[in-house]
Amino acid sequence: MPIILHIDTATEFASVCLSDDDKILAFEANQEQKNHASFLQPAIQKMMLASKIHLKDIDAISVTNGPGSYTGLRVGLASAKGLCFALNKPLITLSTLEIMATASIEGNNQSEFLYCPMIDAKRMEIFTALFTNELILVKDTQPMIIDENCFADYLKKQTIIFSGSGAEKAKSIIKSSNAIFSDVHHSAKNMIALSIHKFQKNNFSDIAYTSPNYGKEFYTIPPKK
Repeated sequence: MPIILHIDTATEFASVCLSDDDKILAFEANQEQKNHASFLQPAIQKMMLASKIHLKDIDAISVTNGPGSYTGLRVGLASAKGLCFALNKPLITLSTLEIMATASIEGNNQSEFLYCPMIDAKRMEIFTALFTNELILVKDTQPMIIDENCFADYLKKQTIIFSGSGAEKAKSIIKSSNAIFSDVHHSAKNMIALSIHKFQKNNFSDIAYTSPNYGKEFYTIPPKK
């Protein structure tokens, strides 16, 4: 069974996880977006010590590859690529929105609903996508300006569970009775099943040529006041 190191620094909440198949061996998290870069390497070292596993013994490294924070994506991918190159391990890249949808599906467990993760992209813009309970993509990843008509055609027929930082500002605008706003948060733990699936299919990313998927030019999370 694969031992995989998971890295997520795409949004305001960063985390790393070490898993052996579907078992979590260690986990570390950081809620200060401006400190993601300084958090990452010490957190990985701490997990390795706690689990008594050497980096050379892992089988792959997975990383969130966007959309998300410009700086956060660069920090995570650069670290993942550097480790993969140094250790000669395969790189697995995952969609931030797919990971967020996975967390929402696991947290809400409503098979008949659709799931809509949203990442705040400043002002009234978000990054979003729409998934079924089986993580089948219904509406492609895209930047979107929030208004009262967002997802109106879907909401006429079906309940949608909205989650993520972008859902907070959508809550005051999308007023359908079929709209549910979840406070479920994702973490690197939600990368495990997705990473195993890609590992088993040898679906790896090219270390030299992989770059972040910013979704558009980029966005940065404003500092907390």
